Amino acid sequence: MKNLLVFGFTFTLGIVLAFNANAAGNAAKGKAAYAVCLACHGADGMGNKDLNSPKIAGLSAWYLERQLKNFKAGLRGANPKDNFGMQMRPMALTLPNDQAIADMAAYVSNMPEKKISSNVSGDTNAGKAAYMLCQACHGANGGGNKALNAPRLAGQHDWYLVRQLKNFKAGIRGTKTGDTYGAQMRPMAMTLANDETVNNVAAYIATFK
Repeated sequence: MKNLLVFGFTFTLGIVLAFNANAAGNAAKGKAAYAVCLACHGADGMGNKDLNSPKIAGLSAWYLERQLKNFKAGLRGANPKDNFGMQMRPMALTLPNDQAIADMAAYVSNMPEKKISSNVSGDTNAGKAAYMLCQACHGANGGGNKALNAPRLAGQHDWYLVRQLKNFKAGIRGTKTGDTYGAQMRPMAMTLANDETVNNVAAYIATFK
């Protein structure tokens, strides 16, 4: 009986591991598909302010997958006011299926990160006070929390954070039916009274290491 239980456990574990292996992204395949991304995000994935392309290197694979799927489904990049999101959506549509998305995410999430410079001027002390509302999900140091579907903010370009916070406030993000986590984020962004407050928060996040 004991041997039978051990066999059953081993067999079940094997199935689970095999399933996870099939579901996992293939970074080598993702690297090949990344050719369409590097013109804007760079070969190192560090982004390009002149092209309004954020840093994607080192972002969590689960978050990358969700955003790529959102772009494909039109949950992002379909609003006529989202000029840069609309540029991104056709790129996401080149990924034919979930496996291709997982492959891309596996490659990008493992890109080594580099130090970035600050571009936004803001009062970091005021930003720290405003960030108190954010840290419940994103963490005290902006490290993110997968369990709460909150991405890492630390290490992202401050100018990109400003743009996305403004997009959430304006309803360019977070208002599309089906964008569950965007809808959760929008009320948080709306607590930021004005552009100065947005800049303060972004400047504070830029201090995270």
